[in-house]
Amino acid sequence: MIMETKVSSNTREVLITHDGPTVLIGERINPSGRKKLAEALKSGDFELICREAVAQVEAGADILDVHVAAPEVDEMAVLPRVVEKVMGSVDVPLCIDINNPGALRGALKVYKGKAIVNSVTGEEKSLTEILPLVKEYGAAVIGLTIDEEGIPKRSDRRVAIAHKIAKRAEAIGIPLEDVIIDCLALTLGADTDAALVTLEAVWKVREELGVNQTLGASNISFGLPGRNLVNQTFLALAISSGVTCPTVDAAKVRPAVLSTDLILGRDRFAQRYMKDFRKRQG
Repeated sequence: MIMETKVSSNTREVLITHDGPTVLIGERINPSGRKKLAEALKSGDFELICREAVAQVEAGADILDVHVAAPEVDEMAVLPRVVEKVMGSVDVPLCIDINNPGALRGALKVYKGKAIVNSVTGEEKSLTEILPLVKEYGAAVIGLTIDEEGIPKRSDRRVAIAHKIAKRAEAIGIPLEDVIIDCLALTLGADTDAALVTLEAVWKVREELGVNQTLGASNISFGLPGRNLVNQTFLALAISSGVTCPTVDAAKVRPAVLSTDLILGRDRFAQRYMKDFRKRQG
């Protein structure tokens, strides 16, 4: 059972599937740890956000994650405006990253196309507040494998939460193909088994649910030296296990992702790999 998730902007559709190319969700419209971006959001100056959006698409991002949560930022007012500005700058679909239901509704109201909502969790409050909005606006949704007890250390518990989210989504009429699961990557610097647990959960979710999956892949290397090497190695393993649309810095990982797709037989005659290689050679 393999799912196809279709998302779109006003002019472009992106298909996420296990059989096709890996889809990259650009992660850089996020003020966490980025003072200039946070200040721009607070001041209502969205030029930097738009430049970041264009740069990510040029680097190969297929979808852009839009996150505006930062101290002193009014999410209700700012998120819809940022969504409109980004839509005016690029034509790729957006992943609206917010856990504030009011701000999420405002963003979905102005969005043109079929967005991804990032995210719902296995917590009852999240399920009852977020899923109805996903259904109302015909969006896809990312389900995080976390519940009231936190992020499980065991892979089977994460898989159980994935099943719970999928079941609740289907119960209110959200098709399973519009549920994207995130089995959550935690840093190896704190737990050397963190990657293995995540990869086991990804593989089990693919086998049991068949849904598309994402990961914030760079979390795996937090606090370690040589982060790019760790990230790229982990990403290749995650894609081979079942991740179809990782959330990444496209400029840093796209060549490694294209190489992984080539090895997995997802790039007929190496066309995408060779095109990207020639582009990088200038």
